[in-house]
Amino acid sequence: MENASSVKEFILVGISENQGVQKICFVIFLFFYMIIVAGNLLIVITVISSQHLNSPMYFFLSYLSFLDICYSSITAPKMIADFLVENKTISFVGCFAQLFGVHFFGCTETFILTVMAYDRYTAICRPLHYTTLMTRRVCSQMVIGSWVGGFVHSMVQTLLTSCLPFCGPNKIDHYFCDVHPLLHLACTNTYSVGIIVVANSGMIALSCFFILIVSYIVILVSLKSQTSEGRHKALSTCGSHITVVILFFGPCTFTYIRPSSDLSEDKSVAVFYTVITPMLNPLIYTLRNEEVKSAMRKLWSRKVGREEKSGTYRTVLTFPKEQRR
Repeated sequence: MENASSVKEFILVGISENQGVQKICFVIFLFFYMIIVAGNLLIVITVISSQHLNSPMYFFLSYLSFLDICYSSITAPKMIADFLVENKTISFVGCFAQLFGVHFFGCTETFILTVMAYDRYTAICRPLHYTTLMTRRVCSQMVIGSWVGGFVHSMVQTLLTSCLPFCGPNKIDHYFCDVHPLLHLACTNTYSVGIIVVANSGMIALSCFFILIVSYIVILVSLKSQTSEGRHKALSTCGSHITVVILFFGPCTFTYIRPSSDLSEDKSVAVFYTVITPMLNPLIYTLRNEEVKSAMRKLWSRKVGREEKSGTYRTVLTFPKEQRR
C-alpha cells in the first residue's frame, strides 16, 4: 500500500457526534451484535450437529450464517468501542484492511445468496435431477467459487482505493472505512476510479440480482402445476430466502450501484446491511422453517439430557462419601 499519502490515520465520525446518543447506541448495538453472533452461531452448530439437516439448502445456510458473523465482526466491534471514546481513529493500514473485509465478506454473501436461489430452482423445478446436480462436491465448488469471487472483487476495490494519495483532511463521515467516503478524501481527481468502483460493484449486484429474479420467476411459474401441499412447502422455504435477499440486496444496491453524494444517507443505510440484516437472518430462517426449529429443539434436548446424566453421575459418585459420614 505504498503511495504518496501523508495521512497515517483516519478519524471516523461515527453514527452520531452527540455524546448522549452515543451512550444509547452503545447499549443498543452491543445487544444487536450479541444477537448476531449467538443467533448465527446457533444455526451453524445446529446444521453441523443435525443428521436431518444434510441437504444442500442447509449446507449453504450454515455458510450464510458464518458469513453474517464475519461480516458484522468487521465493523460492529470497532463501532461499538468507538461509542465510548472521543477520538475515533483508525490507522491507514487498518482502514484498508477493514475496507477489504467489508467487501470480501459482503460480496461472498451476495454469491452465496445467488447459489441458494439456484439450489431452490433445482429442487423445485428439476426435482428428479436434484440429487445428481446438487452433490456435495458441486455444493463445495459453489461455496469455494463464492469465496474466490468475493476475494477478487474486494482486491480490486481495495487496491484501486489504496493507491490514491491522501494528503488531508482525514475525517471519514462514516462509522467504518468504505470506498465512497475514502474517494471523497483523496487529494486527486477520483472520477475514473469512482466509475470503475461503481461498475465493479454494480456489475456483481445487478448480475446476481438478475439471476435471483429469473430463478424465482421460473419457480413461481412451475408451482402452478404442483399440489397445494407442495406449493405451500416450496413457498415457505423460498419466502425466507426472498425476504433475506430483499433486506440485503436493497440497501447494498442503493449504496454501491451509484456514485455517492450524501455520505450521511449512506451511513444510515449501511447500518441496515451490516447490522440489522445479519441480526434478522437467523429469525427469518428459524421462524419460518419447522425442520430447523425441530433440529434446534433436539439439540437442546440432547444438551439438557447430557447435563442431567452428568448431574446424576456426580450424585452417584458423592453418595458413598455421604454414607461414610
